[in-house]
Amino acid sequence: MTKEELGQIIKERRKIMSMSQSQLANYTGLSVVTLSQIESGKANPSFDTLNEIFHFLNLEMLVVVKNTINEVKGNI
Repeated sequence: MTKEELGQIIKERRKIMSMSQSQLANYTGLSVVTLSQIESGKANPSFDTLNEIFHFLNLEMLVVVKNTINEVKGNI
């Protein structure tokens, strides 16, 4: 999974939850600039940062990774 793909997952989920970047940044303690960089694939967030974002978006990190692995296997 690329940084861009991960950022897209975060962005799509945030929008589904009708949450602004500002709201998610506030919940996670990140700056809006940092969150924007993560969503656009320009930042390389730590595991702890991703875990915090995923927590507030009700995403399970292992499920996202597993789905990505299955997609890759399907393209082989």
